[in-house]
Amino acid sequence: MSKVFARHRRKTIEAKATSSSADLRRSVGPLIEQTGELALRALLPNRNGSRSLSPADRQRPACAAELDRLYGCLGEVTAKNHPRTAKLLAAGTRKIAQKVIEEAGEVAIEAVKHRTVGVVRESADLLYHLVALWRHAGVDPGVVWNEMQRRADTLGIAEKLPKPSARHSSRD
Repeated sequence: MSKVFARHRRKTIEAKATSSSADLRRSVGPLIEQTGELALRALLPNRNGSRSLSPADRQRPACAAELDRLYGCLGEVTAKNHPRTAKLLAAGTRKIAQKVIEEAGEVAIEAVKHRTVGVVRESADLLYHLVALWRHAGVDPGVVWNEMQRRADTLGIAEKLPKPSARHSSRD
């Protein structure tokens, strides 16, 4: 599927998200069933009005869809419905960035100790805080996914870009 088509389809679905949940499910549901993309499904409110994946979808790896859903949900956080997250977001960029660094360290420690379950749990914490940082900084996850795709297209995998070579000036 082309990137242009995917972007257009996502904008169309987001535009339809302003209509009622039932109308939205009827109009966009078949498109999602045809494409089978969890990311599109995560944009839709479920029958209860919340943005969550169905039990069947939870059986499959969530990948970017869960992070996209989290990003969207962070915009709806209040001190009443998610007090810890509201406090984190209100604390500002420095505090959120500090938590990203802390969680990255905890992932590394768990990996060095060969604790697979710990790596999984700490990785989930790291991703949560990273998405919170994106939200606070105004970075849409789609921009990150596009950058990863660009790197994969260029390098074969979405690895870190090589550092630019240093320019050596000739000495006279």
